[in-house]
Amino acid sequence: MFSSKKDPKSVKSAKLSTLVAQNVHVSGDIEFSEGLRMDGQVTGNVTGRPGDESLLVVSDQGAIHGNVSAYDVIINGRVVGDVTVAHFVELQSNAHVHGNIFYQKLRMDVGATVEGKLTKLDSMQTAPAALPAAEVVPALDYSAS
Repeated sequence: MFSSKKDPKSVKSAKLSTLVAQNVHVSGDIEFSEGLRMDGQVTGNVTGRPGDESLLVVSDQGAIHGNVSAYDVIINGRVVGDVTVAHFVELQSNAHVHGNIFYQKLRMDVGATVEGKLTKLDSMQTAPAALPAAEVVPALDYSAS
């Protein structure tokens, strides 16, 4: 998956310093730096810290119901929401994305599915103007009742 050669067309290796384990369900947004491996479930947006060359890995057991944004993203699980990737996105054979993908570079394996638009960003563009979460993921009310 990762090589020691510096290939600008692939994922930059990052330290996966954070793990959301298989039996964990998080309700709320997550912001991370360096690397995050997602084996569990998240209901909320998952975002790499702006300015970091962050790596998000969603394993075949992992699922995110919210928008995703990071420098590099590898998906082999399920994402229901828009995915914005500053550098490289890899959709492995078990990936299921129900939302739009905005990317610089894309690799998609046989078996991966996307229900949404694939939009290549030019090198000067980092993200679309606005990603309305309500189009794909219903708005969640976290306020106290």
